[in-house]
Amino acid sequence: MNIAMLTSGILPIPAVQGGAVENFIDFFLEYNNINKRHKITVYSIYDKKVKSHPALYSDVNSYKYVHVETLWGKIKRRIHGYRHKDGYYNFYIDYYISKAVKDIKRSNYDIIIMHNRPGYVESLIDKTSAKLVFNDYNDLLNNTTRSNRKIYDALSLIITTSNYIGGRIKTIRDVTNKCITIYAGIDIQKFSPNIMPQITREELNLSTNDFVLVFSGRLTPEKGIRELITALGLLYEYPTIKLLIIGSSFFGNTNDDNEFIISLKRQAETMKERIRFTGFIPYELMPSYLKISDVAVIPSLWDDPLPTTVLEAQAMRLPIITTDRGGIPEEVTKSNAIIVPTGTEFEKRFAEAILQVYDNKYLREEMKQTPDEQIQRFNKERYAKDFFEAIESLVI
Repeated sequence: MNIAMLTSGILPIPAVQGGAVENFIDFFLEYNNINKRHKITVYSIYDKKVKSHPALYSDVNSYKYVHVETLWGKIKRRIHGYRHKDGYYNFYIDYYISKAVKDIKRSNYDIIIMHNRPGYVESLIDKTSAKLVFNDYNDLLNNTTRSNRKIYDALSLIITTSNYIGGRIKTIRDVTNKCITIYAGIDIQKFSPNIMPQITREELNLSTNDFVLVFSGRLTPEKGIRELITALGLLYEYPTIKLLIIGSSFFGNTNDDNEFIISLKRQAETMKERIRFTGFIPYELMPSYLKISDVAVIPSLWDDPLPTTVLEAQAMRLPIITTDRGGIPEEVTKSNAIIVPTGTEFEKRFAEAILQVYDNKYLREEMKQTPDEQIQRFNKERYAKDFFEAIESLVI
């Protein structure tokens, strides 16, 4: 088949700036490059780091770039936003999709796959005869979505990464014939407890006797990082419990000084000997940081659809302390994770869960024994295979 893929319009493909969705798209393209199943064209914004990326030399995957980084590109985006004030998203994303649709109208695709942007459907209706597929990672298509029924009815297939998201889509129309859950996957070869870490605890001013909690992800309020720091503060009698905070406010952002992160560092000031802020870490180094940690903490306060940080920690056989929000309970087992309900006294209950794992080495060891079949459920090869089989079912 001749397939077009539309990205989020913010980060480039290949995923040289990171991004969970962008990494998933790379998985699909890598799988297709190996198995030669389809001809795929990816529409992406340009980044100079992609220029010499080996993925660009595929004979089945091709890349068409929208240049937004130049001065002229920035001006054209602004002009587009001024002329189309009723756009679905913002001048940045709407400019990207307008350029992609212009090219799509001249092309002959069998299927167009939209990743995480249901609003693209409005731009494509009556512009192509291709079947439209929406891949929903973040609960972006539900009864509160603008033009939700129009978008839903125009789609031939909706792929979600968790049953939680599938339930949200049912708020539009209570039917299931065009909606399927395919759990996302990660590279379980890279995220393996058998790797040799590229960093040491000493480099992070951590000792071998420290009990290291690791948080990784965007540093935003809904991720629960403020509450996690509060929970650590409640454990003041346990000075060897340390917290490693990995991430920034946005993917690829290495210069964080926004108000929320400044407030986090101010909050952590009284515990600065127990908390390490690393800032943005390249994705390829994440397994090393997990390897030198004892427990993964994912204190999400929002309905996180299927956070890959949980999958990565699980693949590394780390004990997990997380919450009951969104699709998180679908990712873990009863034996490898403690699930803490959010709500009243959340910080206290999260601190108690940390202490439970800290105090009981037998529990820790049991939580590390995640069976291979659980890890394989979230393998990137399985994910890509199931993804393409779902797409191919549209033409059978």
